[in-house]
This record gives sequence, C-alpha cells and structure tokens, in this order.
Amino acid sequence: MAAGEGSRLRPITERYAKPALPIDGRPVVVTVLHDLVDAGVGRVTVVVGHLREQVEQLLDGFPHDLRYVEQPEALGSADAVRRAGLEAPYLVVGADTRFQPGDVGRFLAAASEYDGAVAVRRRPPPGPGRSAVRIEDGLVTRVLDDDPANQLAGAPLWFVGQPVHLELPDLPGPPFEIALAVQRAIDHGARVAGVEIGPTRDLTRPVDLVEENFGYLKGL
Repeated sequence: MAAGEGSRLRPITERYAKPALPIDGRPVVVTVLHDLVDAGVGRVTVVVGHLREQVEQLLDGFPHDLRYVEQPEALGSADAVRRAGLEAPYLVVGADTRFQPGDVGRFLAAASEYDGAVAVRRRPPPGPGRSAVRIEDGLVTRVLDDDPANQLAGAPLWFVGQPVHLELPDLPGPPFEIALAVQRAIDHGARVAGVEIGPTRDLTRPVDLVEENFGYLKGL
C-alpha cells in the first residue's frame, strides 16, 4: 500500500510521496520490496495514489513481477486492498514502514497456517495511529484494543486468508479499514494469529526524516 498522502508529514509530503522518503538513505518502498522478495513473495501489486509517479519511477526496472493499481481517493486500507483485485491468501504490507531484516519472511512463515494474521510490535508502542492488539493464546481476539496496559501495537503487515478476504466487500465506510474486516472474521470464528515482530521504523513527523537518517549520515 503506497497511496497515502502522509498528512502528518506535511509540508514534506506535499512535494514527496511518503513511501519515496528515505530511512538509512534508501526509499522505504524500495526496502519493503526487497523484504517481500527475500520472503519469497511472487507477484507484487503496488497500490499507488498520491504522487504515484514518484513511486513508480523508483521501482522502474526492479527485477520482479510488479503491477500497479491506483487508489484515486484516500478511502482506507481495505479499499486499497480491494482495488488490488487479489485472490486469497495474500500478504498486505504498508510501503512506509521499515521492518527488521527477515521479519516479513518470519511473519509469513508463522501466519500461513491460519485464516489470517496480524503483526504486532512493542516498539513503537500503542499511541496515535497505532492501536493496541489483544492476543490470547497466540490468537487475536481484539484488533483495536482499548486496554491502556496493552503494550502490543499493530504493525502495517497482515496475512489475509479467505475468511478475512470475504469480509472486505461489505464494510461500512468510508474509510474502509482492514482492521474491521479482520475483527469481523474473528467474530465469525476465524483463527487469526497474532505474530510479534521486532521494532519497526516509520516516518510520522517531519523531524523523523532527519532522526531516522542520522546513523546513515554519520557512516558516510
């Protein structure tokens, strides 16, 4: 998913697409694509929207099976997935988050035997834009948990099996969000795994663009 406007990063994202911004000197969307290839993912569908030409230019010539689908309006994560026109099972990942090396592959390996899966992390913790996820005996029971003691935050990485996929067409909205589709599937009896991954890195505020690249710049 590479269509978002990155409103919290304005004014930077008025000129640059958020997935095109760098962490450690490399555009985040490029790092995510390498993660997917390393995890053994085949065809990758890139959902583009805001400043789509920047994302496509960055990925032009990448030696992998890529296709692009446009999300013309910011109508939510589930709307982006529906526009991709995929058949379950499939992996959904945000193109604006940097994962620890190998985490996408480990998540996919742990998730593939379930009806769906949600990646969770302890850093960054739950907060604005990062809801807590309740997990009991390895299974997600509440995708959007309001328990202030819960330190497991959802990450933009999901495994969508058929039971979750079937919930996507009938969501209320806009916005249409994956979290609601997953919760509905759970409420209907689906087994959705909660898979903990390592810390992730994101560009949320303009200052993050500087701070996340300090280490890289020091090494030049």
